[in-house]
Amino acid sequence: MSEAFNFSKYKLLSFVNNPQDVKALSKNQLQLLCEEVRDFTIQTVSKTGGHLGAALGVVELTIALHYVFNAPEDKIVWDIGHQGYPHKILTERKEKMHTIRKPQGLSGFLNIFESKYDSFGAGHSSTSVSAGLGMVAASKLLQKNNHVVAIIGDGAISAGMAYEAFNNAAEIGKKMIVVLNDNNMSISAPTGAFSRYLPRLTTSAPYNKMRDMYFGITKKLGLDIIAKRAEKSIKDFAVGSNVFEEMGFRYICAVDGHNVEDLVKILENIKYNLNEQTPVLLHIKTTKGKGYEPAENAEDKFHGVSTFNIETGEQKKSGANYSNIFASHLTNLASEDTNIVAITAAMKSGTGLSVFNEKHPNRLFDVGIAEQHAVTFAAGLAIEGVVVFCCIYSTFLQRAYDQVIHDVCIQNLPVRFVLDRAGFVGADGATHNGVFDVAFLRILPNISICSASDEVSLVALTNILHKHNSSPIALRFGKSDVIKIYNENEQFYYGKAKVLKQAKNPQICLVGFGITVKNCLDAYNLLDANLQQQVSIVDAVFAKPIDTELFASIAQSHKHVICVEENSIGGLATILLEFFYNYKNVSYQYITLPDEFTEHDSTANIHNKYGFSAEKIVEKIQTFICLDNNYVLNKNI
Repeated sequence: MSEAFNFSKYKLLSFVNNPQDVKALSKNQLQLLCEEVRDFTIQTVSKTGGHLGAALGVVELTIALHYVFNAPEDKIVWDIGHQGYPHKILTERKEKMHTIRKPQGLSGFLNIFESKYDSFGAGHSSTSVSAGLGMVAASKLLQKNNHVVAIIGDGAISAGMAYEAFNNAAEIGKKMIVVLNDNNMSISAPTGAFSRYLPRLTTSAPYNKMRDMYFGITKKLGLDIIAKRAEKSIKDFAVGSNVFEEMGFRYICAVDGHNVEDLVKILENIKYNLNEQTPVLLHIKTTKGKGYEPAENAEDKFHGVSTFNIETGEQKKSGANYSNIFASHLTNLASEDTNIVAITAAMKSGTGLSVFNEKHPNRLFDVGIAEQHAVTFAAGLAIEGVVVFCCIYSTFLQRAYDQVIHDVCIQNLPVRFVLDRAGFVGADGATHNGVFDVAFLRILPNISICSASDEVSLVALTNILHKHNSSPIALRFGKSDVIKIYNENEQFYYGKAKVLKQAKNPQICLVGFGITVKNCLDAYNLLDANLQQQVSIVDAVFAKPIDTELFASIAQSHKHVICVEENSIGGLATILLEFFYNYKNVSYQYITLPDEFTEHDSTANIHNKYGFSAEKIVEKIQTFICLDNNYVLNKNI
């Protein structure tokens, strides 16, 4: 971990540890606190890496919220966790910020187990309004006199779940406050009609009427802070000026989200003077990456960064990754086959598809943060004969499970799912680990599942997906370093595994899948020569269908089989358990995740903890063979 930070250079932040300390400041001190929190955030993330741009954009909002409301009694519900760093700093965690995303350190997201000030866990998008509305309903039922504020971004509001919550909000009959953080950015530039609608709210006639109305009231309260216009009462303004009002919200026009004193005054007015039965939406305009020039000028506004040089903004370079290898190859395939299209759900850069977009801009569909729509949209393309690659992170596909079942698998449509970040993702933790996809997909009729173990197999399996037109199929690959196991001319076939090591005196067979193939090979290299002669290694390649011919042969020639799968129980390990059950001469064991969620840590530490590391695999081998033989392990262990 990095060393703790010296706060002595900060005039205010050195004394601010919790929201009560924020409230003790005068309003004219808040701007200085904003500057210090922003600087500290930049200093911290430059050393730890993490999510920077979104955090810098909400510094003023965060301070205003904690100045006006009384957390944790009042609930401040953040959407996603990318915006949460300033919130963590002000809620008794500034001294631990150097540990963020590190083993045993702070989570990179909001976590109810980490702090009483984190009202709701947030690792994925578009949940804040629904969760906040549930808290409002609970407050009404329990007769509590607290406030609930939900923050949602203009990118996150593209998800259908947000609209479901908006649609329901007015029915609860108790005031809820929603802050729409409009920075014209998702992870990259937002897409869709709603992203084009928001700017019109600030220029249209309805906006002008609302501004007149709102500032008529604020002027009466001595809060004439932006415009001096007509003196109209809120009762004189007809509901129906925009989509939010149509759904029963009191809409407050777009205001400068970086003017902390104005935000405080507006939030105080909302808190104390607006109707207690009507939900309120405050629309603020912010800049992602605010206050740090390299972030403001970057295409992704420094959304997710590695460690970087503060002076130049230059990030620590990372090597090649599987996302870019896949996207580059798909781009080449699409040049040859004009029927290929790709879909992403607001992850164009994360999935590497920016290069596809540059070459084939009319054949990349970025549907925004809307995984459910992405899957059914893909089904609609597929049913018309389009060769569609639906590229979604493993952990995000969970949000579209019903669509995978009903709209793809039941209709047996050849949608090609490409599951990026399959397996452990390290610092992003439980919400982002892609460790359930094999288990939840393998139970579905019609779908096939394969996993790449290196760059050669990734390219080869992408080719198999391209030609697979009879049913849905999923290709998964991890976030690990790119390795090369196979020769360039290695041939791969649908439903077929690969034997990487064939034992001369076969006793035990290690079966890897995806990233764990390398772990199995590393374990093999730790064995002495005598023991190596008894160990075979197989890359399963496919979890569904499995290579029954090969595994039947293994059952006849080996005494023991160990499956090593970086996934939950229910995946390939369980499939093989069911298969080898019919072979009573084979002793079968597996290494998978236990029945628990895995918190953020380095992948190496996680592998060692749960038995996936080469050393732990060797220990498993010992339980079969070394107990009855006097073999010694390589001294390099």
